Amino acid sequence: MTKSKKIWQKAHSSLHPAVTDYMVQDIAEDNRLVPYDVMGSIAHAQMLAKVGLLTKSESKKIVSALKEIPKLHQQGKFVIHPENEDVHTEIENFLVKKLGVIGKKVHVGRSRNDQVLTAMRLYSKAELSNTNRLLIALCKTLLGFAKRYEFVAMPGFTHMQHAMPSSVGQWSGAFLEALLNDSQVLQAAFELNNQNPLGSAAGFGTAVPIDRAETTRLLGFSRVQLNAMYCQNSRGKIEAFTISCLLQIMLSLGKIANDLVIMCSQEFSFFKVADQLTTGSSIMPQKKNLDIMEMLRANVSIVQSLQLQCQTVGMNLLSGYNKDSQITKKALMDSIEITKSSLGICDLLFKNLKPQEENLRKAFDDHEIFAADYTNELVIAGASFRDAYQQVGNNLHELTAQDPLKNIKSKKHLGAPGNLRLQTYSAWIKRATW
Repeated sequence: MTKSKKIWQKAHSSLHPAVTDYMVQDIAEDNRLVPYDVMGSIAHAQMLAKVGLLTKSESKKIVSALKEIPKLHQQGKFVIHPENEDVHTEIENFLVKKLGVIGKKVHVGRSRNDQVLTAMRLYSKAELSNTNRLLIALCKTLLGFAKRYEFVAMPGFTHMQHAMPSSVGQWSGAFLEALLNDSQVLQAAFELNNQNPLGSAAGFGTAVPIDRAETTRLLGFSRVQLNAMYCQNSRGKIEAFTISCLLQIMLSLGKIANDLVIMCSQEFSFFKVADQLTTGSSIMPQKKNLDIMEMLRANVSIVQSLQLQCQTVGMNLLSGYNKDSQITKKALMDSIEITKSSLGICDLLFKNLKPQEENLRKAFDDHEIFAADYTNELVIAGASFRDAYQQVGNNLHELTAQDPLKNIKSKKHLGAPGNLRLQTYSAWIKRATW
């Protein structure tokens, strides 16, 4: 078997195999980029024909060959070999093998530097859209859950202690609104990725008369990323921002996870999760562990660390392309996959979650949870707030129970448990769908 040469390798040069082994560690990530690199190459070939650097016949042959690759890849017949380093070289070698000298013409006017940027932007746009679809699905599930249990009273907490009466509707609605805010942040990441770096080449442009506006149109980007050097400098920067937007989602989901790990425990028993979503113990037969939420809680930290990885890998680098930035590819892809799977598992959980209403009612046996309400009653009767506060605070032992349902329904200002305006979220969900 003859060893293949790298596309950059000179006639009499050689490369120690340890160098390839050390540098080529992202084949799995490049496999995800196959359809997007093909899209970029198709647009590039069509543009080259438009400006006269390929004939129409050559461009059609290249495009036809490129369109075979995604299907072959799905069938396991198009494989990225480590000796070829990356998806870009594998595709070019495929074209050369199939088309001969015509395949050697496709790379004019571009570099692997802008090739990978383009593929990553296309991948990011697609996956951010997929992420938002999962987010919207969870929002719809949360809205249904909040409506179903809108007036099921539950204690609200501050400092991990009983504070004031709340409701299951308010609790779940809070997560719904947080995720809708997160969708806005995610859209900002989408827009930042929606700019075309193709044609920036190695970061200094090219002498051949390419048409960057044409590839922008063909690839569906909203605009050209203008400065060729900034295209390279933005690698890692845009990935870090994208991960920071994914992190906002994970932080919201992490709060859900933390609440449920605590509130499903025997000490609380506020909610019950379907047994099929819990795991067991190898030694304790009675255990029903909410491992999925514990794993989600840990994954928040993972995504946060991946954001930091992207931010720091680009520090102190000279302007232009540096191999360091290759690391950001895996960090971004891992963050996207973690976020998507976390959204999916939360959606599944809320479809299999029920409040333990009797246990929630028992939580109101601690009459002190009504202290702020008694204070407000005195204020309404004419006392100053501070005097009312002192009177109630000095006589907590005299407080009596209130009807929790009547209590939460009495609070009717916007956003209070008695006026959650849950119907408003349907319109917000529609606006957040993109």
